[in-house]
Amino acid sequence: MGASGWGYVVAYQPDLGAALDALRQKVFAEGDYWWARGELGHSASDYDNRPATMRELFADEWVQESGTHSILDMYRVLGDGEKPDHGTVEPVTKAEALQYTGTELPTREHVVAMGDLVRDRWFGRCVVLHDAAGQPQEIYFWGFSGD
Repeated sequence: MGASGWGYVVAYQPDLGAALDALRQKVFAEGDYWWARGELGHSASDYDNRPATMRELFADEWVQESGTHSILDMYRVLGDGEKPDHGTVEPVTKAEALQYTGTELPTREHVVAMGDLVRDRWFGRCVVLHDAAGQPQEIYFWGFSGD
């Protein structure tokens, strides 16, 4: 099947890890992911027999191997100085934002310019998006996962 790209915008909160956790819960509850026991082209929401918990979902060897092609494949946001690893989300630094967008306070209009910051499969990025006055408004999570 190959990896799938995904992206999500959520309301801003200062704790990026908590934002990731809430987003993962929402995506899981809505069934907005690919389930390895389902058919290609269908989301998990199409199946009444899909796993009832994330623990149950990720206990399945097929899911462990193929992933969900969604934010569910990401487990945590990295802290300062931590190296990216399988299933992690790395926040965009001010230097990266400046290099890719021309500002340290990117807005939603800058999302496309930062797309190349995801270098590997099974890895994600996130960036705080600002309004015209420079106030944090949203968080954008994006990446590639699944096989």
